[in-house]
This record gives sequence, structure tokens and C-alpha cells, in this order.
Amino acid sequence: MLLGSSTEKEPKVGVHTDGAETGDADVSEVLVCVDRCVTAEMNRDLCAAYTGEEVWEALSEMGDLKVSGAYGYPTIFYKKHFFFLFNVQHHGATRFASTSVVTQSSGGLFSWLLGGKSSELPPLNTPLSGITIPQPLPDFVEPAKTKITTLPNGVKIASEASPSPSASVGLYIDCGSIYETPASSGASHLLERMAFKSTTNRSHLRLVREVESIGGNVTASASREQMSYTYDALKSYAPEMVEVLIDSVRNPAFLEWEVKEQLQKIKSEIAGVSSNPQGLLLEALHSAGYSGALAKPLMASESAVNRLDVSILEKFVYENYTAPRMVLAASGVEHDELVSIVEPLLSDLPNVKRPEEPKSVYVGGDYRCQADSLNTHIALAFEVPGGWNQERSAMIVTVLQMLMGGGGSFSAGGPGKGMHSRLYLRILNKYEHIESFSAFNSVYNNSGLFGIYAVTSPDFSSKAVDLAAGELLEIATPGKTIASEDIGRQVLSYGERKPIDYFLKTVEETTLDDIYSTVKKMLSSPLTMASWGDVIHVPSYESISCKFHSK
Repeated sequence: MLLGSSTEKEPKVGVHTDGAETGDADVSEVLVCVDRCVTAEMNRDLCAAYTGEEVWEALSEMGDLKVSGAYGYPTIFYKKHFFFLFNVQHHGATRFASTSVVTQSSGGLFSWLLGGKSSELPPLNTPLSGITIPQPLPDFVEPAKTKITTLPNGVKIASEASPSPSASVGLYIDCGSIYETPASSGASHLLERMAFKSTTNRSHLRLVREVESIGGNVTASASREQMSYTYDALKSYAPEMVEVLIDSVRNPAFLEWEVKEQLQKIKSEIAGVSSNPQGLLLEALHSAGYSGALAKPLMASESAVNRLDVSILEKFVYENYTAPRMVLAASGVEHDELVSIVEPLLSDLPNVKRPEEPKSVYVGGDYRCQADSLNTHIALAFEVPGGWNQERSAMIVTVLQMLMGGGGSFSAGGPGKGMHSRLYLRILNKYEHIESFSAFNSVYNNSGLFGIYAVTSPDFSSKAVDLAAGELLEIATPGKTIASEDIGRQVLSYGERKPIDYFLKTVEETTLDDIYSTVKKMLSSPLTMASWGDVIHVPSYESISCKFHSK
């Protein structure tokens, strides 16, 4: 119904403002600002009728309307929602006019906002002209196969197609802290921080602006055996992504001031290492448990920071960032397109013979650090023999870690995370002195570590060690109960990308006997132990080692 009708069901339409008499509102042209919580029915009607006359028809049919000027403008109240009314033609001159309805419209709401003439919007179920609707995805999409191309110089290009509109491209290099020498110690840590800084072709500012302009995200990480550089963005920007990625890795400028700035940040990181005891103990397990390459620290030491400079970085990159040790992997990019982009950018890298991987020998050992802390942090670990090169054992260890689980009393993953795992039920639920108790593993090409990490009060540390040893012994006794990165790292380790079905089959075929025998083999290796904090009450290495090797 229209404003001005004398029907009894019509709402009251008098408009009142401070210091003004009640009158009738001119709704020939109105701008209606709809509260976002308006009912679906009203929202539909308002979207379909946005001229003054049509809006009022829609509103008046809803009932329960009240008109007021309490907010300085004529305001319609509908239940708990309210809408401001402006006379669009004369909204700066007057708030009141006659009750006569003007049928001529100057274009309505959208004309006032955007200019031009508005037209009635079609229903939402009517296809828009010129728009092609994509076909819906089928109920089952067969996993894409990984395609691998090896360039004449040894660079591998691997990719998988994906229906997703985004793509992830990564450059992975068989290089990490195990390849460092005493002179280049800490280079991997510094290279991680120098990633995507200035190159010989673009400044750091330009690089950041180029990444941000396409909504991209770049990351870099260093590990003991591999370096990775990744770029994520919409797949339509694949050429730009690959070019920036390769430029950052191949042509770093290593500007003096940028290197010094990152070295200062590493010093701050070292100074704050006490805020990450778990990371500190993981480093300590490697230095105590291995002799050789894996014993080298991943985090740069203070002495290394004082020694590192531009020339050391340039030499380390020249010697290790070679063609046969590189894999460029992508998810969401067609393989032929990827090869056509990458080949001109990497085909000129020299084909240098791949060096032999530095050797590591697991020996076991003990690390203790007395620190000013209210808690004691303890880690017990054993070797995972063969590492990823013995796939079945590595998979069993991964399954075992998931089964044992654990966590902290206050989990960052939210209430209930991991609360039904073995270590949570058997340890954390029973011993209030223990703040954290979880299984962990770190697996490398030819070796690895598996163990338990615990955080407890100092006077309960001896009991916590007994509990950790007991859990490890019990699982060894029969009768007792992410995409482009994955592609790149698998190709580096195996020379191919194994299908998901292969790993699923391995997991499904894993039996209790497999777990028993694998854990028994691990526990036969020497114990590696690390503790930090108030370690006075931590039992001696020999007394703990006897628990495993006297059986």
C-alpha cells in the first residue's frame, strides 16, 4: 500500500524531529540504508524496489512500522531494525514535504550512488548475460599424476595439475647445515633470513611490491638437509611467480647492509633462545646424539654470527646451489606450461657433479643445561635407522607418533586436542605435575630420531623420566597395548613422487608386530638425552640408559 492511504491497517506516518511540527514524509525519492540484520523477506523486497514509492510499498506491507526523526533524519523503525530516509532530490534542503506521491523517478538509489540510470535487477536465479557458468566438479576427482621433466643440466621440474584457482611453486635444493664447513657454519640459517631480499635485478622494495600486487605469499625455510623457497598466488600469475622465485635464488645481491641487518636479528634470536626450550633441546639431541654432519647446528652460533659475511654466503651458494641438486615443484600449474617458463631461466646453470652426502654416525649422548626456569624440560630419543631410505620403518614411526600423541595441559589447538591419545590418557590425565608430554620424530635421508619430550616441575623430573622410559619400553613389548612441498622434497629424496595410495597402503598394512619390532630396533641404539632448566633432580645418563639395555 502507498503512503497516505486511510486504511486502518496502515502504520502511522507522522515524522517528528526536534523543534519541528509533525508532518508527512515525502518519499518520492528515498535512500534506504538497510541494517545488515534485516529479515530476509524485507531485504528481498527492498532489493527489488529501490525507488521511493516502491520502497514504501514494501515497507508498509511488513507491518509494525513506526516513523520518527529521533536520529536527525526521518527514520523508519521495523521491529528491532531501523532505516534512515533521505529525500534524494532535496536531502540537503528539507526534511518535510506533502503527502502526494511523485511517480517520476530520477533513477533511484543506484543512480544516486553510481550515476547513470538504474534498471530493475533480475532475480538471483536468472543467469547474467555474458557470464559463463563453470561446470560443477564431479563427485569424484581422480588425483592428478605428478609429471617430472629433467633438463639437460640435471634440474628437475615436477608438477601436478589442480582444479584450485591458486598455485604453489617451490624451489627445493639439496643443501642444508650438513654441507656447512667450520668456516661456513651458520650459512643456512642466514640464507633463510636473506631469502627474497634484494637481487641483482630488483630491490627488496620492488620485490615486495610485485608480490603484494598479485596477492602472493613467499616463504623460505632451512633444514639440515634441504633449503626451500616457495611462492603462493593465483595460478594465472604462474610466469611472474616462477621468475621472481628463480631470481631470488639465483641472483641474490647480498647487500652489505641487508646482511648485517639479518645478522643482528639472528643475534636477538640467539639471545631469546630460552623462550623456546623445545627447539633448544631438539638441537641439543642432534649435537649429543650424532657424530658427523647431523651433529652440526642448524641455528647459527654466536661465534658464527660474528664471522659470517657476504663473501662466505656467496661461496656457499656457488658451491651448493647447483643444477643437479635443484627441484622446481609446482601444484596447480600445467606441466608443459611450467617447463616452458622454467627452462629458459634455469637451463644455463652449470651441470656440476653432485657431491656425496656427508656422513653421520649415531652415537647417543647426554646434554644438560642448568638454567633459571621454574620447570624442567627433558627429551629422550633413539635412532630411527635408515631414515626415509627405509620407507616402511619411517612410515611405521610416523604412525607410532600419531598413536602415542600427547600434548600440553593447555593446548594451542583448542580444548580437547589430542586428549584421547595414549600419552594424554595415561600420563597427562593422571599426573598434575606434568605440563607437557608428547612423542616426536625427526627423520632424515639415512637416519632419524624418535622420542618423548616432557615438561615437568623440578621435583617430579625423576618420575617423569621413569614414565617416559616406561612408555617407550611398553610399546616395544608384544602383548601390550601439505602439496608442492611434498612433491619437491620427495623428488629430492627418492627421485620421484610416490602416489598417496602407496603411503596409504603402507599405513593400512602396518601391524602391531611391525610397531613392536621397529621400536625394539630403535631402543637397541644408544640413548640420546637432553635436559634444560632446573636439571638438578634429573637422573644420570647411565641410570636411564640401563633401563633400556638391561632388558
